[in-house]
Amino acid sequence: MSDIDPAGLIRIAREGGATERVEPIDLGQRVRGLRKARGWTLEQAAVQAGLARSTLSKIENGQMSPTYEALKKLAEGLKISVPQLFTPPARAQASGRMAVTMADEGQAQATATYEHRLLAGALSAKKMLPYTARIRARSLEEFGGWVRHDGEEFLMVLTGVVRLYTEFYEPVDLKRGDSAYYDATMGHNVISVSAEDATILWVTSLT
Repeated sequence: MSDIDPAGLIRIAREGGATERVEPIDLGQRVRGLRKARGWTLEQAAVQAGLARSTLSKIENGQMSPTYEALKKLAEGLKISVPQLFTPPARAQASGRMAVTMADEGQAQATATYEHRLLAGALSAKKMLPYTARIRARSLEEFGGWVRHDGEEFLMVLTGVVRLYTEFYEPVDLKRGDSAYYDATMGHNVISVSAEDATILWVTSLT
């Protein structure tokens, strides 16, 4: 998998020039949203902020205007700055992007150990790199060392049986439907242990 260089696929574009009307922030809703995003109960958040539970409840429900000292305690408890209490959460924006790759399509890249077929090739600026791979290798010696690269990786076996070798774990055999998620900076190799070449789906994050 070190044969795939995702760096050329990474493009960062920022569009400017448009102005957006910002609605006044509802402090109570903002505090409640920050608390729930951390998975905290009202009691847990109150302890973190050093406030009484009743005080925090009144703030969240808009029943009182907190003093600056209370705002400082809230921000410190939530591990954010005071101005961030009044900053709207980032909005998820749908980009409408989609790419369909039919079964007989995809850019092929053959190596001595793997036969990759890149998916969603029409999309640029992807945050992950999906591809299928036919596993030709039958032993670790065919690699000449560990494969390692930036990012995290997910694999799922489509056909056959593979053996996943990793630098810090015991080898594990995976059959159809089995999957693994791992840190790709850790050395790793995959071989086929079935009679035929196994095939897998691989998804690599682009960092």
